[in-house]
Amino acid sequence: MSFKEITYEEDGPIGIITLNRPDDGNMFTETMCHEIRDCIEGIRRETRTRVVVLTGAGDRFFCIGGRKDGMEDTKLYAGVLPTLEMYEAIDKLQKPVIASVNGFAVGGGNVLQMVCDVTIAKESAVFRQVGPMMGSFDAGYGTWYLEDLVGKKRAKDIWFTNPKIKADEAQRIGLINRVAPDDQLKEKTKEYALEIAERGAFALASVKGAFNARHGGVGGLSRVTHDLLLSQYLGTEEQKELNASFGERRKPDPSKIGG
Repeated sequence: MSFKEITYEEDGPIGIITLNRPDDGNMFTETMCHEIRDCIEGIRRETRTRVVVLTGAGDRFFCIGGRKDGMEDTKLYAGVLPTLEMYEAIDKLQKPVIASVNGFAVGGGNVLQMVCDVTIAKESAVFRQVGPMMGSFDAGYGTWYLEDLVGKKRAKDIWFTNPKIKADEAQRIGLINRVAPDDQLKEKTKEYALEIAERGAFALASVKGAFNARHGGVGGLSRVTHDLLLSQYLGTEEQKELNASFGERRKPDPSKIGG
């Protein structure tokens, strides 16, 4: 897969997506949002990759939000930065996604790491929500997911007062999972990814689907009931018999049903 504003590579069972606009804080644009979505969709359709890592280029920024330049002058969809496409793609992907935070994760960049299934960050990383102090906000993923991670009172404080949160504090309050020395982030991220990749792929997909069903409505629940349960039912003796009897316009053999 070839992209303009991200890079993608595979390292064994690990797929690595890198936000590649380091001279602009790895801020996402309309193009980047769609490229991340398309890249994840490609990963969804192959079985080589067991775990995905999402990180930023350079050693200063993970992502510091989004650029709204160039959007159409409208209040409708074409005038909105398509960040939800990224978030939804991460959520519905059956494979675990690790955010490897290599610097500042600010605004939409912090929301992006929250949407990922787990997060590892280098010691000098900084997390911050800045929307209300700069004329913006995220009244969706950025609020609900933050509340799930750190609790309602703390989440409101983070959104209302916009503190800078260092990596060790972020880990302590549950905003992220692990912290690595700055010079070991890539190594520790790979260890984390390989640890997860050793688990059962179907089991991991089921667990992730169950989490997503809680807040994803019919779409989230369907990741379990359709993508997982239906795929296991197809090809069973019961399914084959019912399919054959329907095509042959006869009653199904009861001995082949429910076994």
